[in-house]
Amino acid sequence: MIGSEVFRAKKQRRDHPLGIPRVSLTTDLCRLLGWVDDRNYIDSPRATKLDLADFHDPEYIDAVEASEKLGRVDPTLAELYHIGVNGNSIFDGMFRRPATACGGGLLAANRLAGAGGAIFNIGGGQHHGRPDRASGFCYFNEPALTIRALLRFGVERVFYLDLDAHQGDGVQDAFLDEPRVYTLSVHEAGRWPMAKTASPGDLGTVEDSGPAHRNLPVSAGFNDTELELLMEVAVLPLIQDFRPNVIYFQGGCDSLADDPQSKLMLSNTALWRALAIVSDAAPGILVSGGGGYNPYAVGRCWAGYWATLNGFDIPASLPEPAQNLLGEITWTHRLGRHPERHWLCTVADNPRPGRLREETKDMLRKAISQ
Repeated sequence: MIGSEVFRAKKQRRDHPLGIPRVSLTTDLCRLLGWVDDRNYIDSPRATKLDLADFHDPEYIDAVEASEKLGRVDPTLAELYHIGVNGNSIFDGMFRRPATACGGGLLAANRLAGAGGAIFNIGGGQHHGRPDRASGFCYFNEPALTIRALLRFGVERVFYLDLDAHQGDGVQDAFLDEPRVYTLSVHEAGRWPMAKTASPGDLGTVEDSGPAHRNLPVSAGFNDTELELLMEVAVLPLIQDFRPNVIYFQGGCDSLADDPQSKLMLSNTALWRALAIVSDAAPGILVSGGGGYNPYAVGRCWAGYWATLNGFDIPASLPEPAQNLLGEITWTHRLGRHPERHWLCTVADNPRPGRLREETKDMLRKAISQ
């Protein structure tokens, strides 16, 4: 597990969707459950500006760094780089936090390229970032930088699987002309990119863009039954056909029924099952965080990813110290005023099975036939 105290000390303002504990909460929960200690935890380095320039324009990197230091941005640069607009707020840590996430990804790439295995870079997964601008709360694109590093370190093929409720558009577009990288995004149809905040060239990327780029947009209400079938009959065969050396699993959990930023209806057990289905399909797997805007749901889901990678038994109920940790969360969203009981005392959600709807069947037929 790769993490950092920078994610605890610096955060978005409280009214921002990301103004919640996520990485630090996951780490603390795993420690209280006995799943993380000094033997399997690595403190993340921070990517340098030179590291970031492997994908991002130097002038844009300078603008993000300067905005953090000054606490403001020139209106001209704000428009040019989308800093301080469209949810990409200016805050203390806006450079250090994503740079640290990228540093963790680069460290993971170095280790996986040499020895394979499984690594969880909790703070990573910023999949919307563009080379020259912020997008969708993402200032730097950690997956793109990490995958570029994997290729540079000699990895022959990388499969990028994105289960975030929002399309992994920044990663897809970063590798449109790279046959060594397969990008597959499973996301809520019509959720992202949004017409009112998109830049020219952003819209329209939800369609497939070549033989190594696939999008599987699912409809509101997408349930556990549908996800498991999709993973088994569409996603896993695509991975097996591509024969990657490394799988990058973007583990955004805003697709959960308890998350306020999507209309999907998954349980965290379904996402853990999805990870389990693909975890042995390549010599190496890198799991990252991503979207997730209910702190109770994020911490528990991401802890479950870690348990899945390690084969840890998930307790039916949390021990008292872990319940106290979750009970100390302050979430200003209306859903946080009266937290659900299972958010406080369990790791696993109750499963959310459902019927296999016609729109899902149609999407699966298309995916299998292509």
